[in-house]
Amino acid sequence: MPADFENQSYWHERFASETSFEWLIPSESFMAIILPHLQALSGRRHATRVLQLGFGTSDLQNCFRSRGYVDVTNVDYEPLAIERGQQREREAFGDVKMKYIVADVTQLESGLPPGEVFDLVVDKSTVDAVSCGGEDPLARMAAGVRKCLADGGIWISLSYSSSRFDAERLPFDVEVAAKIPAPKLKTTDPDIYHWCYLLRPN
Repeated sequence: MPADFENQSYWHERFASETSFEWLIPSESFMAIILPHLQALSGRRHATRVLQLGFGTSDLQNCFRSRGYVDVTNVDYEPLAIERGQQREREAFGDVKMKYIVADVTQLESGLPPGEVFDLVVDKSTVDAVSCGGEDPLARMAAGVRKCLADGGIWISLSYSSSRFDAERLPFDVEVAAKIPAPKLKTTDPDIYHWCYLLRPN
């Protein structure tokens, strides 16, 4: 990934014209991986609270809502992403019920309402963009996620990297939830995979 993926100026310029883009895999494919974990969390007494980090111009939030999950908070540090997300939800459902917050995923404590916690945190390659800034931003992101997870909550992260969470100081136990083959242009192309990680606080 180019180094400027960590810079807000890159996303502002990109979202000025981009209205829809899905990183790595379609949102419905990612949702198929998330859903069994989401259904397990939904056995609780309260409605499942979902936090999506760095949603950009994806439609993953609409996949949650179409399955009845409306307590979804979508965070991005680029205000144009907020506009795009609300527009896509309104086009799909006729109104906006999910929450959209301008916040930096590496500084979640200052961006989210005080004391708010979530049962499920998801990101669709946001960890890859954050990691363009090195290990420290990823460590700050992970620490923020850990603090805003409810008891029993989990983080599901999609990445192009087979070693994205190898850093020793992350406060999570990490397992591979899915290994997804990337499309090939030619049958002779090497096998490349995208990685879906399940992270539980340790």
